[in-house]
Amino acid sequence: MSIAGCQSVVSSGLLGSGARSGSAAEGVAGLGSDLRRRAIDLSDRAGGVVDRNGGLRDRGGRLADRAGELADRATDALIAEALLTPKPGLVDRRGVGAHRDLDLARLLRSAASLREGFRRMAECAAGQAPVQPLREELAQIGREAERQMLAATGGSNAHRGAIWVLGLLVAARQLCGEGAAAMDVADVAAHIARLPDRFAPAALPSNGARVCQKYGVPGARGEAQDGFPHVTKIGLPALQRARLSGVSETHAQLDALMAIMAHLPDTCLLHRGGPAALEAAQGGARAVINAGGTSTVEGWRALLALDAELLTRWASPGGCADLLAACLFLDSGDQWKS
Repeated sequence: MSIAGCQSVVSSGLLGSGARSGSAAEGVAGLGSDLRRRAIDLSDRAGGVVDRNGGLRDRGGRLADRAGELADRATDALIAEALLTPKPGLVDRRGVGAHRDLDLARLLRSAASLREGFRRMAECAAGQAPVQPLREELAQIGREAERQMLAATGGSNAHRGAIWVLGLLVAARQLCGEGAAAMDVADVAAHIARLPDRFAPAALPSNGARVCQKYGVPGARGEAQDGFPHVTKIGLPALQRARLSGVSETHAQLDALMAIMAHLPDTCLLHRGGPAALEAAQGGARAVINAGGTSTVEGWRALLALDAELLTRWASPGGCADLLAACLFLDSGDQWKS
């Protein structure tokens, strides 16, 4: 799709909250403040990531411009994903999941540290076209954001994949404007992702790259270059259907996570446990869906059984978590059309 296909129409953001009022989703400002209130006590033990006025701390304060708004929404999406409970094999409010170097406090610190990087990505995309120089500038900002993340977490990789995923979507949303549908934003993000980066530093292959080569799966790079199909065609529709059925926002987000997990060849699962772990996760997620979703008694039992299975295998579906955050980010600004 060409950038001309995006309409720059500013509309109020939508991101679902637990307290629903007639519409499919509540205002992003309300959910953002609610998430921050919930995160205050959780993050106090981590050194006060969230301030007592209900805003994430950063050096420049909360910006009142468009780039700052997009950065806030990306950060809100990461906080929402972190706090969602229970998530099979993943860090949540119960504990560390199948992780030794991550916990909820680190995830919150990481989310806070990335806001400035997301703001800079949105700022550099303003008024630009999706061309190679923009791709390279976004990549440089992303590398700097990754260093900030590692400093905030003491060296733990909390959100490397999310920097790639959300960074592209933040820039694409800035290019397209609020009137564009999620599919259009994802198409522009895909165009950017397919452009080369002449300044990418030479480095050893990442765990994800090695898994992609070994098992022939797309990975995070392929997902982005294909237009985030597990977000726009699977996760977002599942989130919307669940909301329209009247379930709570927690169940709606968990159902979206299960939909993504049932289909995504998650490189995190393949890295930890090979094809057996991936098959266990996908089969367990399908069992939840087939039982009617997480809002049913049988679906909830299947969700907890999946959690136990992934913990036994010490496998964590981190790629699924990143794409759920992408769903929440796109949902936060999209006048969603079925």
